[in-house]
Amino acid sequence: MSIKIRRITEKDDKGLAKIIRDSLTEHDVPKIGTVYSDPTTDHLFKLFTTGGSLYYIVEQDGVLLGGCGVFPTEGLPHGCAELVKLYLSEDSRGKGIGKLLLEKCFLAAIELGYTQLYLESFPSLGKAVSLYLKSGFYHLPSALGNSGHHACTIWMIKDLKIA
Repeated sequence: MSIKIRRITEKDDKGLAKIIRDSLTEHDVPKIGTVYSDPTTDHLFKLFTTGGSLYYIVEQDGVLLGGCGVFPTEGLPHGCAELVKLYLSEDSRGKGIGKLLLEKCFLAAIELGYTQLYLESFPSLGKAVSLYLKSGFYHLPSALGNSGHHACTIWMIKDLKIA
């Protein structure tokens, strides 16, 4: 299996938006108030030109499998960014790819100067939530920042270990 992790390019937008929406549909996540209906979902390359952000794509033999990113969501505490849009195609899950993406994002977030990462999710994405817990995230009682994804019901944060 030839896995490659790289930065997002504009040519990834359409395929990535499909992976995201297919994943949310598969897990019966609400379409309104989530990344599903977020207008930036179709233009992620442009979104991730924002300073203090990055997005990694994972592909196998040139086939897009998904991605994950770090974004300076408005309203988060100083030193905190949001871990965003960790989505993988259905046939690429359960192979350790999500963990690789998370680790890459953790290192990048530290390099960008962040000391914490925040995320939002849903109970129906239980495997992802389990991965987040194993990676050092812990639950919060309410949302932080202004992601615009008001339908999310799980909020988590992780303290980044600065070496």
